[in-house]
Amino acid sequence: MDFVHEKAGEVPVAGEFDVIVAGSGPAGVSAALRAARAGARTLLLEQGGCLGGMWTAGLLGWIHDHSGKSGLVAQLKRELLRRGAAEEPPCSPAFAFEPEAMKLLLEELCLESSVTIRLYTMAVDVLWNASGGIDCLLTESKSGREAWKAQIFIDATGDGDIAALAGASFEQGEPGTGKLQPMSLIAMLAGVRPEEIRPYVNGWTWRAEAVANLRELLTANGAPPTYHDASLFHLSGELFLLMASHQYQVSGTSAADLTAATIEARRAIHAQVAALRRSGPPWDRIRLVSTAERIGVRETRRAAGLYTVTAQDLAEGRRHADAVCHVNFGIDIHALTPGTGRGTVGPKMEFHPYDIPLRALISRDIPNLLLAGRCISGDFYAHASYRVTGNCVPLGEAAGTLAALAVREKTAPARIPFSVFEAAGTLHRV
Repeated sequence: MDFVHEKAGEVPVAGEFDVIVAGSGPAGVSAALRAARAGARTLLLEQGGCLGGMWTAGLLGWIHDHSGKSGLVAQLKRELLRRGAAEEPPCSPAFAFEPEAMKLLLEELCLESSVTIRLYTMAVDVLWNASGGIDCLLTESKSGREAWKAQIFIDATGDGDIAALAGASFEQGEPGTGKLQPMSLIAMLAGVRPEEIRPYVNGWTWRAEAVANLRELLTANGAPPTYHDASLFHLSGELFLLMASHQYQVSGTSAADLTAATIEARRAIHAQVAALRRSGPPWDRIRLVSTAERIGVRETRRAAGLYTVTAQDLAEGRRHADAVCHVNFGIDIHALTPGTGRGTVGPKMEFHPYDIPLRALISRDIPNLLLAGRCISGDFYAHASYRVTGNCVPLGEAAGTLAALAVREKTAPARIPFSVFEAAGTLHRV
């Protein structure tokens, strides 16, 4: 690889805050809201054009592992239901909502809580302070290169981008092979009534027969899905979400891989919709409303924290005195290579609901860096359980609360006694 030398120059300081959150997905927006509501001057950076990450830009219109969660999960559910933008079937493991409504709701909540939002802005580097922590993030945007200072930084990028930029330790992929879970692009469809295609619609509780029916229909009409459990979910009215393809052996930390995977996935979706239309009534009326702006990345970096959540935690259903999130969602590892079926959960791996401790959110290497969402400290198998968005929210809330406390006490997050954190009242225990 050839290199060029970039000219040196001064970078303007665009703002100074108490807390900066990078990434505005479910974890990031939750972290920003909690920090701001606790009195911290908070900046939320987002490289795309809306808040919500996979919930919105990714069209992931459901929240897994939402049951029993208080805090922001409960607040979002109540407000989306009130606005007529969601429905919650009895005893459903997933809460379905309209992604466009979520965009507006998250913006309103952040603005009401005095979170400073900066869209279309990507963190590209860090500068250090004299104590060995991060002094500021450097970003690139239409405004050029800018610096943003803060006391505490929260990495909610999903991919552990800030941790990596800061040189923190991380792992990724399956032990021994490094293989990553595949990506999927979600599409929104419309044009048919739910009762007309009921045998093909996978409910928010698992319906194996519907999955098999959809797979057979697509295959018979020339567009076999690369995702073994291809699913069509009813969202609301005549709106459906389709997830029927896997993009294998690609990395979410490679722009080239993301580009190739997105192009291929979008082509596959158009082919799948055409195949459905060819099957005749009532499918001949179905239409493709949109494909997601952002492809779904299930797995990338897992940054090192003061505690690493492992498969053993899941097998034993471990509880922790410093628990900040209780996880009920099982180990969900999608097939790592084509043609291997539904995937694997490892050899005879057991699962029992378990806790994630606050220590897993505190960077082991960077004193003023916190982790939120799927890039927290965990192994390959544990990550496949806690990565869903109903868990990312309380993880973000915990990081935001701890960040605000560290600012208030003028100390590193690791030095905040758990009793002080607990008194802030953001725990999600069951």
